[in-house]
Amino acid sequence: MALPLKAEHALESEGFESDPKIVKFVVVKKREEQDHPLKEELTSFEEALLPHLDAAHNLARWLLRNEQDAQDVVQEAYLRAFKSFGGFHGTNGRAWLLTIVRNTSYTLLKKNHAVDLTTTFDEEIHATGHESVSPATILEHSEDAELIRQAMDELPAEFREILALRHQEGLSYKEIADITQIPPGTVMSRLARARAKLRECLATRIGKEK
Repeated sequence: MALPLKAEHALESEGFESDPKIVKFVVVKKREEQDHPLKEELTSFEEALLPHLDAAHNLARWLLRNEQDAQDVVQEAYLRAFKSFGGFHGTNGRAWLLTIVRNTSYTLLKKNHAVDLTTTFDEEIHATGHESVSPATILEHSEDAELIRQAMDELPAEFREILALRHQEGLSYKEIADITQIPPGTVMSRLARARAKLRECLATRIGKEK
């Protein structure tokens, strides 16, 4: 049984609200520096991408596990998106933006020499030491947003990413495949491994509470 993750379980930011004015200020400032204001382009950009600011911040926060880094990445991603907006001719602004957020986040992770980008999953190697914890108990505790946050933070970035995209943002397998640049079949298998690993982490934490 797949462990349900709902949008309301997203980590609430401390000291930061996903305010479109923040990104708008950054973009406008950048354009003023270039002394080439394009009001019509900015308006179109806002309509296409600012509604997805929360999704952008959510993905960056889960990937980076650091609020300040997430804020910096979101602003950088919006600047990159604005610079490239003239070449965007699609209809799925959210997927396009999240692709930029993802790439920007991974660039920072690699720069910081993060060691949790990927993982090898093996049932024997990753067998939980708390097999006595039943699926029902895990699902009961899964309503605890803080417990889910802690468990997800233990996962490799590729697992945190795919769980957030699928269960919190509700993206389709195709959209996730486009964002992560992997085949849909790989998306499905990685999601299954991520769910299994999350259940394991939850079981471990619940077992320690007994």
